[in-house]
Amino acid sequence: MLAVKDLEIRVGARTLMSGVTFRVDRGDKVGLVGRNGAGKTTLTKVLAGDLLPAAGEVTRKGVFGYLPQDPRAGDPEQRALDHIVDARDLGRISRQLKTAQEQMADPDPKVAEKAMKRFARLTDRFEAMDGYAAEAEASSIAHNLALEDRLLNMPLGTLSGGQRRRVELARILFTQADTMVLDEPTNHLDHDSVMWLRDFLKKYQGALIVISHDTRLIDETVNRVFYLDANRLTIDIYNMGWRHYLRQRQADEERRRRERANAEKKATQLQQQAARFGAKATKAAAAHQMQRRAERLLDGLEGPRQTDRVANIRFPKPAPCGKTPLMARGISKSYGSLEIFTSIDLAIDRGSRVVILGLNGAGKTTLLRILAGVDQPDAGEVVLGHGAKLGYYAQEHETLDPDATLLANMLAGADLTEREARSVLGSFLFTGDDVLKLAGVLSGGEKTRLALARLVVSSANVLLLDEPTNNLDPASREQILDALRHYEGAVIMVSHDEGAVLALNPERVLIMPEATEDIWTQDYAELISLA
Repeated sequence: MLAVKDLEIRVGARTLMSGVTFRVDRGDKVGLVGRNGAGKTTLTKVLAGDLLPAAGEVTRKGVFGYLPQDPRAGDPEQRALDHIVDARDLGRISRQLKTAQEQMADPDPKVAEKAMKRFARLTDRFEAMDGYAAEAEASSIAHNLALEDRLLNMPLGTLSGGQRRRVELARILFTQADTMVLDEPTNHLDHDSVMWLRDFLKKYQGALIVISHDTRLIDETVNRVFYLDANRLTIDIYNMGWRHYLRQRQADEERRRRERANAEKKATQLQQQAARFGAKATKAAAAHQMQRRAERLLDGLEGPRQTDRVANIRFPKPAPCGKTPLMARGISKSYGSLEIFTSIDLAIDRGSRVVILGLNGAGKTTLLRILAGVDQPDAGEVVLGHGAKLGYYAQEHETLDPDATLLANMLAGADLTEREARSVLGSFLFTGDDVLKLAGVLSGGEKTRLALARLVVSSANVLLLDEPTNNLDPASREQILDALRHYEGAVIMVSHDEGAVLALNPERVLIMPEATEDIWTQDYAELISLA
């Protein structure tokens, strides 16, 4: 299904990996793992043909389905359901049928007759492809991914980034691809959709490569693990499931440590003996041989695997502000005839912590965008108190300029010198020429780190956080959670990550779309992943 030979991938002057060779055949379900920035997303783009490798070759056989982290495929004017069924060419035939049907009523008998013949041919083809059942199948997949009929009938260009992503995922699953490459497929999915996707992937018969920080999805679906080691520029292949991989990798590390310790001990003994022999002219040759043996012992060993670096994340020391830096008075929002929420009143006091819960489509992200000043309410107003300074983290990274460099994004976000901006970026693992890359080429995890770096220099006293742990590897996620625990300002957070909410230790909860406010209790923790 997918074969990779002697692959080398570079980003600018940096080599991400080299000499990589592997095959993924039917029935192989691969979990691609490694720290943020190791090159997982870049590798999937090369596998999909969206990027060219510096060297080597990629061979794909059969139908290939690829879900990137930020999909923007399709005609923005096309209906979402049509985009999904077009994966099997059914949407095009359906549109041709509609055109032929309209032409059958043409007053010109020749045009009508020609249209009738074309309609008959298209109907036979549509039925042969089981088109009517396929449309029902596409709708079923979409509904299982929390895409209701209202969204399926909307043009692609009117959907949010999360909705577009779920449409693309539905399209790929509907395609019946021989090989699927999925980059963080559970992002923007609620609990029920994640459970359904796990079952779908467990039953899937083709070849699968998946990047996911949802360890349960990886544990339940994969039978092979590819570990992308950014330090050694290669991929370690484990032909086993996730739990066995974790145990095996730990055993491999222990074996490497023992082998190196033994080799270093023998090499030291040989070097000491060589030093003693080297003092005597008659034994100089023997000393030289011992020295060479010691060098060969060390050269033949793989060095200890370096510990993956993680970002040093600390949220800002909040700027001084009044007692209530942020208020909302009677705000309402609708999209067309769809009412999202009405008459929301909210008061955020200095240092308070609020979590917003609700099902997908309940208006959580919309509320945060209005509070942040990105969108305007249809009614009501947002009032900033004395000294209020907002810091907004958008789950789709809209606060970043994709056409600007990382350094330019940092300088635009705060009053910094270039040296100060480079220093902060370095603490978030962006060093050297990395800071001159365009933000648009970053992976999801790297964009998350850049967006958080901008918050760090903002001195915000109110943080509005929309799914801040999405796309992060486990080590970086722990850094985020620790930063939340120690932040002194006010926080309003939307998250499906129970660990993130518990680290926030909220005082209040806001249930959307009714905007019901309550004191936080542990009972609400059960609703986090379900929301």
